[in-house]
Amino acid sequence: MSSDTSSPCFTLHESAQDPDADIWFAEPAGFTTIPLDVFLAPQDSPATEKLRTALAPLFDAAPDGTAARQQLIAQLSAGQQILAALREAGTVHCSVGLHRDDVGGTGGPLLLSLLTLAWRDITLAPPAITAARAVASSEGHTRVEYVELPCGPASVSETVRMPSLGSGLPQQPLLQIHAHLPHPAGRRLAILTLATAEVARREHYRAILGQVAELVSFDDPLADVIPRPA
Repeated sequence: MSSDTSSPCFTLHESAQDPDADIWFAEPAGFTTIPLDVFLAPQDSPATEKLRTALAPLFDAAPDGTAARQQLIAQLSAGQQILAALREAGTVHCSVGLHRDDVGGTGGPLLLSLLTLAWRDITLAPPAITAARAVASSEGHTRVEYVELPCGPASVSETVRMPSLGSGLPQQPLLQIHAHLPHPAGRRLAILTLATAEVARREHYRAILGQVAELVSFDDPLADVIPRPA
C-alpha cells in the first residue's frame, strides 16, 4: 500500500447533516461504506427491494445454470450474517478498504481491510480513566498508546488473532488496530477498529486509523458552516 499517509483525501458525506448523529469522523480515500441498514433490512421492506435492484446486474451476469447463482446467494447470506454479528456487537458503521501494495514501487496486489465504528455502554467515569480501562481490562492488547486527541483522551492498541476454525475464514493472523474514544458524557465508548490480514503493513494501517481518530468529533463540526435541516 502507499507509504504516503500525510495527505489523506476526504469527501463530505450526506450523513454529516444527520440530525440524530452523535459522532462525526472522516473516512479515508480507498474505503467504501457498507450500508448496514440496507443489507440487514427486514424482508419486503423498501430497503430490501433497493438491494435486490442493485444486485440484479450481478446475478444477471452470472454464468448460466443454478450453481453459480446459488453460490452468489450463499456468499451474500454469509456476508449478511457477519454484518448482523457486527451490529449485535454495537457496530454502527462499516467500510471496506482496498489499497494497492506499492511499497518500494513494486505496484503489488490489492490489500483488503475493514474499518468499523462501534459503541459500547460503560460505567460513568472520566474520559481519561475510560480510555485506560478500555485496554487494561482486555487481554491481548499490545503496543498501547495513550493520546490526547481534539475530541479528548483516547487509547490506541493492537491485537492479533486467529479466526476460529468454524468461521470459514483463512487460517492466517488477523491484525486489529483499535482506537478507544470515550464520549465526554462519560457513559459511552466509541471504538474505531481497522482490521486486516496484512500484518506486515501494521505501521501503515496504524497511521490510517490515527488519521481517522484525529478527526473524530462529538460536536457537530459543521454546525456553524452548514445549517442542520429543520
